[in-house]
Amino acid sequence: MKQKLRNTYFAMRHGQSEANVAGIIASDPAIGCQQYGLTETGKQQVSTSVQNSSDLGNGVRIMSSDFLRTKETAEIVHSVLKAQNPVQYTKELRERFFGDLNGQSDQHYQDVWNLDQQNADHREYDVESANQVVVRASALIQQLEKQFTNEVFLLVAHGDVLQLLQTWFQNVPASQHRELPHLSTAEIRCLNN
Repeated sequence: MKQKLRNTYFAMRHGQSEANVAGIIASDPAIGCQQYGLTETGKQQVSTSVQNSSDLGNGVRIMSSDFLRTKETAEIVHSVLKAQNPVQYTKELRERFFGDLNGQSDQHYQDVWNLDQQNADHREYDVESANQVVVRASALIQQLEKQFTNEVFLLVAHGDVLQLLQTWFQNVPASQHRELPHLSTAEIRCLNN
């Protein structure tokens, strides 16, 4: 059982990206950190989402995946909020690695999610397992908990990573991540119970 957290955590999925529009899986850091940034629609989604959020102030600490689409999202958030703290980029929030499915149709996500339900440790198609993602992302939270108290963090990341991190916050098995409410592009959601 997870102890009460000392900080408040918000998740934000990146805005609409070029990979979303193309309908492809872009999970390889060698590609995703350089390509598939936000579309103009995605940039507007992020700006609107932040402007409509009453939960985030300029004292928020922004942690972001180092993929291009999340970096661009975090930079817009930082600018709109006139945030005092610089954006911190971390590999712990990177997109879930989809192995052999990288570069293929995003319809293959469902194939992986179906397998996740049966076994959260599966590595079919050489994907990063659901449990591996939870361990990686929750390690960041545990590190922040040791360093900070009474801070507000915005975690800018990717759909699957945030779905899986939600399971950790809610104490449900990673195999059930698709049963939790899905984050839309540029959606901001509080993760603390």
